[in-house]
Amino acid sequence: MNARLAIPKTYKLYIGGKFPRSESGRSYEVTTPKGAFLANAAWASRKDLRDAVVAARGALPGWAGATAYNRGQVLYRVAEVLEGRAAQFADEIAASEGLSAAKATAQVAEAIDAWVWYAGWADKFVQVAGTGNPVAGPYFNLSVPEPTGVVGVVAPQSDGSLLGLVRVLAPALVAGNTVVLIADETHPLSAISLAEVLATSDLPGGVVNVLTGRPAELAPWLASHADVNALDLAGAGALDWPALEASAADTLKRVLQPEPGTPDLSLHRILALTETKTVWHTKSLL
Repeated sequence: MNARLAIPKTYKLYIGGKFPRSESGRSYEVTTPKGAFLANAAWASRKDLRDAVVAARGALPGWAGATAYNRGQVLYRVAEVLEGRAAQFADEIAASEGLSAAKATAQVAEAIDAWVWYAGWADKFVQVAGTGNPVAGPYFNLSVPEPTGVVGVVAPQSDGSLLGLVRVLAPALVAGNTVVLIADETHPLSAISLAEVLATSDLPGGVVNVLTGRPAELAPWLASHADVNALDLAGAGALDWPALEASAADTLKRVLQPEPGTPDLSLHRILALTETKTVWHTKSLL
């Protein structure tokens, strides 16, 4: 039997629930640690990033306005679909990161568990972070966390591509934000495949938008975009991230600074992407 020829694949971007090519027409090769070809990935441009922000802004009212229970159920569904494609993710991670099959499988399992962990907080974190405030008068005074808005995320640029991706993406979604994500430049296949999972789950189009390419090229535009409300620089440690933070300050963005390695599971990552709303209400005198 003759061996089949491999079909080189060129992956696309994920914007607004669709998979467009980069408007620039550019792509780059994704290789194994030894330099063997794996696939072509789209090289996103500034125009692609603007389109992604528009899609995220358009999806924000529906996602932020959904009930916490509904958001949790949608995120659980993502975990179910992710688990159904676990073997594919493990194969891609093993090839891209040069890991053994056992280590790649373990990373996928840990990533699924992390997604479920965050999904479980969807209808709980408000009770933990919210409060009734004592006031001098006949009023109820309540503070509750609400979504920050559109969050720009630079995914961790290191080994553990799927796990790092999940640990920055899931907490932003749990809080009710929409996301423009810049994937790991060297290991983007996990982000691309996760986009396919999101597209076939119940997550509305535009809630997550995935750009592949060069973070050094895209991050400055993300930091300065006036319609982005917060910036998670988890994977920007190798970039000039103080300049990104300074640029973000021009539009009063909330910024999470880079951190070494894969981010930990943390309620703080959810709350860091929320704003606190305080409501006053008169008590009945009857």
